Amino acid sequence: MRTRPATRFLQYVAVICYLVFLGFPLLWLISSSLKSPQEFASISPSLLPKHFDLSNYSDAMNEQGLVRGLGNSLQISIYSTILVLIVALPVSYALARFRSRLRPLTNGWILVSQVFPVILIVIPLFMILRPLHLTNTIPGVVIVYMVWSLPFALWMLQGYVAAVPRELEEAASVDGAGRLRTIVSIVMPLLRPGLIATAMFTFISAWNEFFFALVLLQDPQLKTLPLVLARFVGAEGQVQFGPLAAASVLATVPSLVFFAFLQRRLTSGLLSGAVKG
Repeated sequence: MRTRPATRFLQYVAVICYLVFLGFPLLWLISSSLKSPQEFASISPSLLPKHFDLSNYSDAMNEQGLVRGLGNSLQISIYSTILVLIVALPVSYALARFRSRLRPLTNGWILVSQVFPVILIVIPLFMILRPLHLTNTIPGVVIVYMVWSLPFALWMLQGYVAAVPRELEEAASVDGAGRLRTIVSIVMPLLRPGLIATAMFTFISAWNEFFFALVLLQDPQLKTLPLVLARFVGAEGQVQFGPLAAASVLATVPSLVFFAFLQRRLTSGLLSGAVKG
């Protein structure tokens, strides 16, 4: 059945409105990063800057330690993502394939952990990590982020594993492949979209996290990007709008690059494992 021209036109209008809705905050942020302090004080603000001012970017990078914060956040986010994928893949496979009495309890723990208030666990968490000398360290924050992101990663990957036909694994078993070989050669290629989606979620969760980093990191050299951005708000609530907007634009670049790199592989390889021998 062919789509009517009027229906297609309405679909395009809806897509354009949705794109404008999503892109307007980013456009406003970029525009604000190029405005001078005088324009921020204007009674009638404009969308586009009247005069492009690049000093906000130099102030953000030179005076607030933004580059160091970017490096710390990038390091923590990458390590957390890798560890989550390493742990979540075999555990999610076991949850989806093996039936046991512990499975309902495990799924219940996954759901409860996502609604548990962070503020109630941060103090006990700090007291646990301090004797282990993991406070005020990058490895300590990586471990916390991994544990915090792991339940949702298990929930996501479990659904992807359950969608893989069991017949493919049975065929591999008939051909003499063991469990490990089946997972590596058959299941993992089919799980590529799920692994990429999980990596995206874990990365952006660690990239944007603020509260755990605020409690666990005291050394200024170890501050993550959200903590650096908080410095643009003065003690009396005075916000440096220009440098803050410039720093926020720079903070979005790594995540955009990360998503652009992975989005091409998000849907690829969906059935690639089915044709591998």
